[in-house]
Amino acid sequence: MLNWFAVHCTSMNNTNYFISSDNKGYASVLFEQKMNGKVPIGKGPFVAAFAQANEGDVSPNTKGPRCVDTGLPCDVNTSTCDGQNEKCIAFGPGKDMFESTKIIGQMQYEKALDLFKSAFSLVSGPIGFAHQYVDMSSQTVKINETANATTCKPAMGYSFGAGTTDGPGGFDFKQGTKSGSLFWNLVRDLITTPSEMKFPYAWQPFIVPTQILRLGQLAVVAVPAEFTTMSGRRTRNAVKRILDKCSSTDNKVVIAGLSNTYSSYVATYEEYQVQRYEGASTIYGQYTLQAYIQEYEKLAQSLCTGERLPDGPIPESMLDKQISLQPGVIFDTTYFGKDFGDVVKDAKDHYCPGDTVTVTFVSGHPRNDLMLENTFMAVERFNPSNSNWTVIATDADWETKFHWVRTNMILGHSEATTSWDIPEDTQPGRYRIKHFGHSKSILQKISPYKGTSKVFVVKKV
Repeated sequence: MLNWFAVHCTSMNNTNYFISSDNKGYASVLFEQKMNGKVPIGKGPFVAAFAQANEGDVSPNTKGPRCVDTGLPCDVNTSTCDGQNEKCIAFGPGKDMFESTKIIGQMQYEKALDLFKSAFSLVSGPIGFAHQYVDMSSQTVKINETANATTCKPAMGYSFGAGTTDGPGGFDFKQGTKSGSLFWNLVRDLITTPSEMKFPYAWQPFIVPTQILRLGQLAVVAVPAEFTTMSGRRTRNAVKRILDKCSSTDNKVVIAGLSNTYSSYVATYEEYQVQRYEGASTIYGQYTLQAYIQEYEKLAQSLCTGERLPDGPIPESMLDKQISLQPGVIFDTTYFGKDFGDVVKDAKDHYCPGDTVTVTFVSGHPRNDLMLENTFMAVERFNPSNSNWTVIATDADWETKFHWVRTNMILGHSEATTSWDIPEDTQPGRYRIKHFGHSKSILQKISPYKGTSKVFVVKKV
């Protein structure tokens, strides 16, 4: 099951330090659990993909922005509170970001399931694709019958620094700013000309991939940016007009956002003039959208005629130039008298559905082994019929959390706190929590370890 719905994955706001797939990830988990049953998340045969569309200006925080200090509405034009953007934050629909993620994810899941069950049109017809690289910094755009314009080298506007109400920026930047200040112009000029920021490599792409996939009457317009609602609508309509002319079917056109590369946002010409965050993040200038529409019209025409387009300018491969500012793990050690995996704070003896079990272990650094296709924690239930322990949840499940903290930087001490919010439908019985990880010695040897909580009982109230 593959669907496209336009909404930002910012139910979990920028105060969240957990690795989270946000509302779309939660929706995907719900759908796959519905179809796959009790198999571990990501291990079943059915795949439910909640893809992104033209979500550039679509927030999941449906209660809207409020001033965090007063609770009053923010200034509409600048999204500030007393001139500060940091205080203007969007919330909802839940009481916190975890509940909001569940609510927005649940809504997407329920609608997707309804559409999945009620679908009646078979996808049929030709299969094809059109793809071309484009230098978006120098595209000629037809304005009208007598006038042309060009796109620009990539650069951000001042309002980019203000962020959005889903994730406010810093300093004194405000949305809607159309002119700079002496101070920030000085800071900018001390670095370099915006479009020439190329250390250690270009800060923004010049060459981007454009693509349309055709599966019968379904056309997937793969755009390399975050298109706003109206930008996506205009692009979709332009592609549909051309495909409908060369076929006898009613083509369904969807926008697949953030595809193949990332080139920030694409606002409409009108939105660009206002210079809110999305307009300020439209990096190729006010004619960016029209340039993209012209390109996707060309791709759609190629699908109609079967004529293969030239590849276009090939972007430079930077795989061998990647750098990381994240320092490596130096070493791990344990508290005196403890081993890796030992329990620091254990579970209680009894719990009821709705309670939270929390267990803290002596831990190594998680980056010693990212446990890909594995887990840092597992909740296990004892099966009295065969005396085996069965995994019922891992760190991939919504009801679990794995939180790591370095408790002493100099000595390399760490703790991992695992928690399990016991679902209401949990069977009564005996349970335990296990932690898995790897430690790095001073000699740089990485070794696996594991730890287990005491057995606790879950019983109905």
